[in-house]
Amino acid sequence: MNKIAATVAISALAAAGVEAQEPRARVAPPVVYDVAPGLGHFTDDVLFGEVWERGELPPRDRSLVTVATLISTGKAAQIGSHVRRALDNDVAPEEIGELITQLAFYAGWPNAISAVIETKKVFDERDIAPVGNSAAARIELEAAAETARAAAVNANVAPTAPTLADLTNRVLFGDLWRRPDLSARDRGLVTMAALIAIGQPEQLHFHTNRAMDNGLTRAEASEVVTHVAFYAGWPRAMSAVPVLQRVFDSRGNGLQTSAAQSATSGDLKITRANQGSAKAPEQHFTGEVETSRFYRGDAPARIGGATVSFSAGARTAWHTHPLGQTLFTISGQGWVQKEGGPIEKVGPGDVVWIPPLVKHWHGASADEAMTHFAVAESLNGSAVTWMEKVSDEDYGNGRQID
Repeated sequence: MNKIAATVAISALAAAGVEAQEPRARVAPPVVYDVAPGLGHFTDDVLFGEVWERGELPPRDRSLVTVATLISTGKAAQIGSHVRRALDNDVAPEEIGELITQLAFYAGWPNAISAVIETKKVFDERDIAPVGNSAAARIELEAAAETARAAAVNANVAPTAPTLADLTNRVLFGDLWRRPDLSARDRGLVTMAALIAIGQPEQLHFHTNRAMDNGLTRAEASEVVTHVAFYAGWPRAMSAVPVLQRVFDSRGNGLQTSAAQSATSGDLKITRANQGSAKAPEQHFTGEVETSRFYRGDAPARIGGATVSFSAGARTAWHTHPLGQTLFTISGQGWVQKEGGPIEKVGPGDVVWIPPLVKHWHGASADEAMTHFAVAESLNGSAVTWMEKVSDEDYGNGRQID
């Protein structure tokens, strides 16, 4: 009966001069509709019927992002079907092999080896010959950016893990990122996807800037987050949004202009008392916290700061700074703690230095408000990476020092 009705409807459309459209082919397997029909609907009508059709990211790039997400999250069972789709979307076998190699460094060797096994099955079924090393010229990375990156690694990583610093400079960026079978832009694209998928926002700022420096557009970067949401989950995508916002803001506000351009303005900037007062964002602070006298130097300067006033019991979330932070206590009594260390008490005139990449929090004591002036330098446009909030239990340990 349904088949007859459909035939009659198509005939009626034809008689009226309306061209009938073929029904959309289902991508979701029949078992999905048997078990979770809603999932079948979202798979066919939203993920493949809408998201994969969006022009902000071409099908080739969506395949790169999808395969990168599946590899980095260890979803081996899904890799084969999306490698097939990637090949159909003009991703070369050499590029797929290089994508897997890239992600061995960012998502781990076990995930990469599992991906190799699944990809080889697809290559065999399509009679794709073994992939060899390319004879093309190696990619030349931007010298100034590489010098700054290597200096940051030597300053922040080498004192604690010298071998990791050496491998980072010599192998990861000195070799892998220069291999020609995947462009610098595409390496940035898949690295971004992997970092979002595995929940590593600390590294996302640097790699988003790097990808955009190598040709990824703002619209494309935004679409990467949207696409990954379907393959790694909404929470991971939502956690990445603030990082991308900081990247977009820093690039849009001209914070990466040259020193020569900045030197021509040469004007003093005075931030007046109580200028820019605002309540601190709840997602990064607990309790009543107000910021004022916020300032940031113009490029090439990287320094910025603000006066931050905490009510009794208020504090920051856990966070790190890529180039460290200095706190000058103006009034009241405060607490500061690095991960794994004791809570330290600070008062007026005390100066606290937090080294680069040290996870920590700071705020008022439980019974007295505190105000401090915080100063930090930015790296690639970012001065802070926010993490989870300090629990009441961990904060309450500070009462032992009063």
